[in-house]
Amino acid sequence: VIGKGMNPPPKSFFPPEKICMGWRQKRRPGAGLYNLGSTCYLNVVLQCLTYTPPLANYLLSRRHGRFCHQQGFCMMCIMEDHVRKVLYSSATAIRPRAVIRDLRCKQVQVLQQVFFPSLRGELLTSFLVIGQFKPDIPGDAYEFLRCTLSAMHRACLSGSTNVDISSQGTTIIHQIFQGVLRSRVTCLICKTVSDFYMAFLDILLKIKGVRKERLSGPLEARSGAFQHSALCLGSRCKQKVVASKRVTIHHEPRVLTLCLGRADERTSRKISQVVEYPEYLDLRPYMSDTAGEPLLYSLYAVVVHSGHTCLEGHFYCYTKASDGQWYKMNDMTVDSCGIHTVLGQQAYLLFYVR
Repeated sequence: VIGKGMNPPPKSFFPPEKICMGWRQKRRPGAGLYNLGSTCYLNVVLQCLTYTPPLANYLLSRRHGRFCHQQGFCMMCIMEDHVRKVLYSSATAIRPRAVIRDLRCKQVQVLQQVFFPSLRGELLTSFLVIGQFKPDIPGDAYEFLRCTLSAMHRACLSGSTNVDISSQGTTIIHQIFQGVLRSRVTCLICKTVSDFYMAFLDILLKIKGVRKERLSGPLEARSGAFQHSALCLGSRCKQKVVASKRVTIHHEPRVLTLCLGRADERTSRKISQVVEYPEYLDLRPYMSDTAGEPLLYSLYAVVVHSGHTCLEGHFYCYTKASDGQWYKMNDMTVDSCGIHTVLGQQAYLLFYVR
């Protein structure tokens, strides 16, 4: 990501001008996914990524696979094959066996490397970024989404050495999903202002205790100013003082992923608070620069969790296909629905595209 006052990265893994934000081809919705044993959390993430237009366009082009020299496990190659199977299949549902087989195999390989380091061979370490993935037990869709994008990003960097941080941000994954947050800390004594920047691929929003029952509530709460203790480096202070901190979006992503934090930190119970979310979201009020034209995003996928606690239940999702219609995807079933149904859900993950 190139911001104001920042130099362009010395190396670019994918030119941003070649990212196509709209669907290149319109087709009927693809196949559903069989649940292969507590894999509903995996299914919803695969479906939401499959219907992310700029990512799907890239994966369908096989641009990565044609030039990939990585031996064995490669998350980008896995996703290329999976997206093609889903969108081009004539079946009503397919089994994502290849995805689960490769991830399970990679977990075994990592365990071998940890406990039997002498067995070098062709053991690959890419799966370390997947985390503690276990396809046979219930998991969390948000965690799996973050780990999957991280694995895809690392696959794009495979074979490259000594890559600086700015160049790493030019992979197709980061160019689609990455934005930049700015934390502005203002000393309440000498008024010195310090800015800190942090890249993100998604934003976790706390909904517990937020008064507004609309998405603007947790967004405003996250970007609102609050007081805390901070080290002031101003000429007058140079000590810990009371400061004001405000977090804003400094550079907007092409695809905005929001997670509504429904897990109570003290208990395992789920926060079932209703949060209304719009079909079209203007991000401008939450930017560092609030002036200018609206930054409109369009909703294209929603993940829903049903169940009374975060340790049990079921995941399903709603996605907007290339034909412009909405579909409820509940494992192997794919049913058409209207936008009013989509907007009336107890959402867990929200996906918006510019």
